[in-house]
Amino acid sequence: MQAERAIETSGLTKRFGERTAVDGVDLLVPRGSAFGFLGPNGAGKTTTIRMLLGLTHASAGQMSVLGHPVPAERATTLQRVGAIVEDPCFHPYLSGRENLRVVAAVRGPEAAKRIAPALARAGLSERADDKVKQYSQGMRQRLGVARCLLADPLLLILDEPTNGLDPGGIQEFREMIRAMVEQEGRTVFLSSHLLDEVEKICDAAAIVDRGKIITQGPIAELAEGGSRHELILGVDDVELALGALAASELVREARRSDEGIRVILSGTPRDAAQINAMLVRAGVGVARLEPVRHSLEQRFLQITSRLDAPVERQEVQA
Repeated sequence: MQAERAIETSGLTKRFGERTAVDGVDLLVPRGSAFGFLGPNGAGKTTTIRMLLGLTHASAGQMSVLGHPVPAERATTLQRVGAIVEDPCFHPYLSGRENLRVVAAVRGPEAAKRIAPALARAGLSERADDKVKQYSQGMRQRLGVARCLLADPLLLILDEPTNGLDPGGIQEFREMIRAMVEQEGRTVFLSSHLLDEVEKICDAAAIVDRGKIITQGPIAELAEGGSRHELILGVDDVELALGALAASELVREARRSDEGIRVILSGTPRDAAQINAMLVRAGVGVARLEPVRHSLEQRFLQITSRLDAPVERQEVQA
């Protein structure tokens, strides 16, 4: 397993009696990225995280975190890992700052120096001396992130971290994660069932369902996912444009739509320039030509709706 990967698993499996919660997971998470672990509730996300952290034993397979095998070198690994698994727990009658001091006392003097910056990064400086029992769920989530930062982690593993956050808090969280990755070079492994947030925060993701990795890769590639390439055209003469498009080998299908003309290409998006030139030569004025953007949500729903069809599933995994 290669050191340049923050997380790598091979055939990772967890069984509870006759039930298989995680089924042969092969996961590759590059360092210095925000990586989404995306799937519906009950897909096996939290169980996978618990195995990565050595909180439960795998039934089969291998895993490596920050280049160290787990669980063999768990203690060494966790020194530079921060994690939130499910809901973070704190001493309710202590303040946020006092809770962090308890954790820092175990980690040492360097961790104590990070308390104030961690609270600031999590947006809790003004409420740091309030008792945690007065915190909202969203504030507890932020305090959980601040606690992670005490380790100065190379890797943060966050399980559903935006639970309880309002829209403003989610935006702040998104900016915080991007800063950790882009400015500080940390790796963030973000487990979530919220497709929109994963798409906005993460560079790459794995889609998991029923304990299996269905597909993984860069967000843009997952959203496209081998789907057909489409264009939206706005022209001054629809009939003339449709006639020219029907005669082109670059076009599989062209039809009217509410947006103008919807074109399905026979080849790749790079053919759009030739489509534009061909229409101009035919005397068509082109006011709009843009690719159809596929969202990660569309791709996720497409994949998970096919899971009962063996042939379709094999194509996705390929």
